[in-house]
Amino acid sequence: MRFNKIPIFFSLVSAASLLASCDSDGLDQLDIEVPAGYELSAGTSTIFLNSSVAYDSEAPWVSGNYLTRFVRGDKLYDDVRTSANGDGGGLGPVYAGYSCGSCHRNAGRTRPGVWSDNGSGNYGFSAMLVYITRRNGAFFRDYGRVLHDQSIYGVKAEGKLKVDWHYQSFTFPDGEQYELARPEYTITDWYADSIAPEDLFCTVRVPLRHVGMGQMMALDPTEIERLAAQSNYPEWGISGRCNYISERGVTSLGLSGNKAQHADLTVELGFSSDMGVTNSRYPEEICEGQIQMTQGSMMGLSYDQLDVSTEDMENVDLYMQSLGVPARRDVNDPQVKRGEAAFYEAGCHLCHVTTLHTRPRGSTLLAGTQLPWLGNQTIHPYSDFLLHDMGSEIMGVGLNDNYVSGLARGNEWRTTPLWGIGLQEKVNGHTYFLHDGRARNFIEAIMWHGGEGEASKNKFKNMSKADRDALVRFLQSL
Repeated sequence: MRFNKIPIFFSLVSAASLLASCDSDGLDQLDIEVPAGYELSAGTSTIFLNSSVAYDSEAPWVSGNYLTRFVRGDKLYDDVRTSANGDGGGLGPVYAGYSCGSCHRNAGRTRPGVWSDNGSGNYGFSAMLVYITRRNGAFFRDYGRVLHDQSIYGVKAEGKLKVDWHYQSFTFPDGEQYELARPEYTITDWYADSIAPEDLFCTVRVPLRHVGMGQMMALDPTEIERLAAQSNYPEWGISGRCNYISERGVTSLGLSGNKAQHADLTVELGFSSDMGVTNSRYPEEICEGQIQMTQGSMMGLSYDQLDVSTEDMENVDLYMQSLGVPARRDVNDPQVKRGEAAFYEAGCHLCHVTTLHTRPRGSTLLAGTQLPWLGNQTIHPYSDFLLHDMGSEIMGVGLNDNYVSGLARGNEWRTTPLWGIGLQEKVNGHTYFLHDGRARNFIEAIMWHGGEGEASKNKFKNMSKADRDALVRFLQSL
């Protein structure tokens, strides 16, 4: 169901300068200057919904032919693809998801199989990507970068993921307990020869929320590069850096993905790698050379045509970039205000940067269509889109997954944009966070921070329970 929006014109209040540090003797009496105007999250793309379609509704400026294309892209995003040839076909022979919406339900994060099935499960769909490499960083010839744990009838999946959870209890200084769950990944049912565990690195990605994709693609890259040059806070141990990606012969600033490892929204890669759907950029089947190709031919499937057109893929790109961004809620609630002060007190804003700007001409879709409505906007994504060291597990709690993406090392991750995060439970029915969904709530997500996030985590850890609860309430307002 699609909702028609009435365009709302408004002005944004300029953000005040950010604080590097604050007094830590308690937040009730802190004189913290918290910027105003942040409820208008994405300029002219801000929408005022807090329902299950809060991520999945068009921005107010979408109309006319753009609305027609938006609806087409929305349908292509959600419709289940089949193994048949022709429109809506091309799935497989092996795949990770059967549609964009299968992983990104309502343009959000489908409940991941790492919890519901402890991995791939015996049946159904797991809503995750499993990345594998050799320990020297090289890919396995018969598998590539992604282990496809699903397959069409008559073809064997490349393997199945199994997750064992290890729990450890901790106590805040005031006595409140919390628990962290650490995943241990193993792969079973390899389609060909098994890969020895000692030669394998395995890491999991659960879906990202598709909130603010157009604004991200319209970001002024010089502003991000300036942030990298200025993102040096030795008193916090913070120093962010850019990821640069070479794609199609062009080196660009990486913005999208958990490690800022892509310069665009990877629509074409998603159709190819995630669903096994061939297209003009990736015309070969992802299992080219595997025995599955022979089996597929025996089943009467044809691999000599592209499964999705560039026009259709650009409509999906338009849909993603034209989605509205939910406005903040309860901004005048006293507990939310207290939590916002706690957010600044903990230095969270140094990486989760509150205010950025888009370039004058907006963004350009994959086939050249311009979206000028995304230009010259003041936005509040709560991210600097830079890489930060999030800690090594060798040193204890940390998020190093040993997976290199562009310039990003295994312990480096792009700062996750927080806009819309408070609606994830309403949109998708769960509160699993971080790259592999290991954090089951906001508290666990914060307490997994290591490396450059260690000082902020410790600030949070030493707050009173009332202030910790308030900070979580603030995150729920985003």
